[in-house]
Amino acid sequence: MNQARKRMKFLILVTMFCSIQVILMLTPLGYIPLGLVRATTMHIPVILAGILLGIKGGAITGLVFGVSSVVINTLTPTITSFVFTPFYSLGDYSGNFWSLVIAIVPRVLLGVLAAIIYQLFKHKGNKLSVIGSSFTALVCTIIHSILVLGMIYVFFGPSYASAKGVEVSALFGLLLGVITTNSLLEAILAVVIVAPLTKVLEPITKKVM
Repeated sequence: MNQARKRMKFLILVTMFCSIQVILMLTPLGYIPLGLVRATTMHIPVILAGILLGIKGGAITGLVFGVSSVVINTLTPTITSFVFTPFYSLGDYSGNFWSLVIAIVPRVLLGVLAAIIYQLFKHKGNKLSVIGSSFTALVCTIIHSILVLGMIYVFFGPSYASAKGVEVSALFGLLLGVITTNSLLEAILAVVIVAPLTKVLEPITKKVM
């Protein structure tokens, strides 16, 4: 019975984080248009879920993030949305199976890595909690961006470069620029939000779990 209660409480908490993801997706707060690209805050609940609920909670919340990316890029596409959904095409550019991989796999790994990295700090003691959550948010956000952009480069390099109006030879520099601008801002935002929320929510989550 105790295990059943734990599973139920875990399910409730995961549902809460997934609901936050859906709310972000349905409002301008989740995917923020920046010209031809979108900045996102959707990674923040995934990192928090990984920190507070462990690998399984992080992976499930990350899956919702990934599916939401497919949905938003299908229903409200930009010129490069084909890299995130197989259900959108623009002229010669069209998505395929690898679009689903790019949209979903890095997001699931985001939650898994958040759980693993944070636990490494927790094993050192509770005094490193704030440092651990900050480091986790920073590193996971950057790794997530590198994975997504790296996969775009590998699987859609020529098409993505053409859609962005640049030569294929200049694509690496373009994506590197995104990492050092948009991705860095997303990472800083994650640190600012995740660190204090972890400090507040972790004791509550422990009592519930």
